[in-house]
Amino acid sequence: MKDLLKYSCMRLVVVCLILIFAGCRNSESKWVKNISSGSALGTSYNITYLATSELSFETEIDSLFQVLNQSMSTYIPTSDISRINAGDSTIVVDDMFREVFELSGKIFEATEGYFDPTVGVLVNAWGFGPGKELEMDSIKVDSLLDYVGFNKVAIKADNRIKKSDPAIYFDFNAIAKGYAVDQLAVLLRNKGITDFLIEVGGELVAQGENRIKEKRWVVAIDDPMMEESRTYKRTLYMKDIAMASSGNYRKFKIDPETGAKYVHTIDPKTGFTRNSNILAASVLASNCATADAFATAFMAMDLEKTKTILAQHKELDGYIIYLDPEGNVLEYMTNGFKENVLE
Repeated sequence: MKDLLKYSCMRLVVVCLILIFAGCRNSESKWVKNISSGSALGTSYNITYLATSELSFETEIDSLFQVLNQSMSTYIPTSDISRINAGDSTIVVDDMFREVFELSGKIFEATEGYFDPTVGVLVNAWGFGPGKELEMDSIKVDSLLDYVGFNKVAIKADNRIKKSDPAIYFDFNAIAKGYAVDQLAVLLRNKGITDFLIEVGGELVAQGENRIKEKRWVVAIDDPMMEESRTYKRTLYMKDIAMASSGNYRKFKIDPETGAKYVHTIDPKTGFTRNSNILAASVLASNCATADAFATAFMAMDLEKTKTILAQHKELDGYIIYLDPEGNVLEYMTNGFKENVLE
């Protein structure tokens, strides 16, 4: 399956890994732990769901991933988004595309433009997308910024996309993976499953509880300073909530001539890649697409701006790992996030 999210426009290797501490099924429990896992969207997925019998939804899960790729993968030339990016104004997008488009518009406004799926032209130019990498300087960046701005696009009533310039290039990779997690959750709910934990490339939705262990689901967040080995910075409980994480500490490019480091976070306001004092951001929200988009936006902001956005949006909770001016690794978390952390 082609890669939907292999090179996310503002995302590095995700910092949140799932830890399923379910253990073996208790022979006296009426609950059966069903697990679906594999590769999709350029990453791995793990789905744990509890039922009173053994079940398998592999066919439905594979079909969902295929539909998402055909709708929003910039790595598939015949996908809807690729054809729209190529200038085809006749494409009628599906409901999934419309939902992601409309939510992107809301988060674009809420983040004051720091989340912007039209940044795709810059993603390609900096060498982080499927398009041609360019020699970048301030003049080139300034010219490409003419094609950036979610306020320059619209979706019409007939589900066709309107762009102020045909060169505008959509890249939903910083929200589509979270949206995929949400759609998997819908799939399970429609099957009558009430207790599950879904993870796709570190993005999560937890519903109900781990009834075999008789407690909430437990997940972990990577330590961003451990590049060679994987250790966990925090573990926390999750119930009826989604979480997405973003970071720029593992994936970056080095200019072979200058040795300059270019991180995989592009500031849609300046057009340049951004070296931020924020190492990683995790966001709790009611749905994973929202968490995904805000976590991405926070990587393009400084710490104080991130705190301001979190304070303005009480429906979100966040956990930020950052460096102080002396290079010390510090943490900031909202009270709501702190309530779920295992000490």
